[in-house]
Amino acid sequence: MKENKQLRWAVLGAGVIANEMAQALQALGRTLDAVGNRTYEKAVAFAERYGVKKVYRDYHQMFADPDIDVIYLTTPHNTHMAYLEQALSHGKHVLCEKSITLNSEELERAAKLAEEHHVVLAEAMTIYHMPLYRVLRERVASGGLGRVNLIQLNFGSFKDYNMSNRFFNRSLAGGAMLDIGVYALSLARLFLDSSPDQVKSFACKAPTGVDESAAIAMMNREGQLVSATLSLHSKQPKRAVISCEKGYIEIMEYPRAQEAVIVDAATGARETVQAGRTSHALVYEMEDMEAAIRGEGDMLLPYTSDVMELMTALRREWGVSYPEEEF
Repeated sequence: MKENKQLRWAVLGAGVIANEMAQALQALGRTLDAVGNRTYEKAVAFAERYGVKKVYRDYHQMFADPDIDVIYLTTPHNTHMAYLEQALSHGKHVLCEKSITLNSEELERAAKLAEEHHVVLAEAMTIYHMPLYRVLRERVASGGLGRVNLIQLNFGSFKDYNMSNRFFNRSLAGGAMLDIGVYALSLARLFLDSSPDQVKSFACKAPTGVDESAAIAMMNREGQLVSATLSLHSKQPKRAVISCEKGYIEIMEYPRAQEAVIVDAATGARETVQAGRTSHALVYEMEDMEAAIRGEGDMLLPYTSDVMELMTALRREWGVSYPEEEF
């Protein structure tokens, strides 16, 4: 689909990500066109802060608004599917916060709707759009580092046991997998030749029954290995190591990384690679989304689907489900 006009964006939600999204548009020299939020007063305050032209008293009006082309969904995981169905059915392109849906079945339905209505559906996965990862994938593809054999991933933070917050609340689709595991598995998928088809794991649950911590080992049909450790109750660095035959790539703060170090296996020489800016993460996402709508780019929805299938299978294995699901 090719669209040459300037696309008109609306955001659903007025929290942290919505603020970053409005600031990203400002960095592009533009203004967000509309905002909706469950609490109308919060939406009004948001609009005043960023000069947004339209505030919906009933945010459901956003989905049918003929003056809106693209909607950014920033609401909790368990609300996404209902909003995706409405937005896609009305012919809106949708960029949706991670995790894009609760499970692979929901994502399959959403992708089918997007295809039927000839619109772009994408997950707002920063890793897929940071310039650094384009550079690193080109380095790997060039063959200089040899084959990718092993990817190691850590992501952990210490959250107090406040069982009413979104991290541990089952009714808000809490748990480590959908909140932080999605980053780890998305990075792995970006550098693997195919999605893993063998998976072994252990998980510890919070008192609410959601996954608090996990250790995951995976292998694909090419024999590439992935190990990931996740936790919402134990601090870890956000660290990724992509091990190849002739060296390895180390990336810190990998969800929005702007720098990596490549280490030569033979000499130990270290090369620092820099590309993009962490502070522009949402700018890159939105630029790529607009390019995809114009038919000039790719938002990697098949990779998103692979990751969602892995996360769904893991949660089923652990017996972690949400009220909207019937595992």
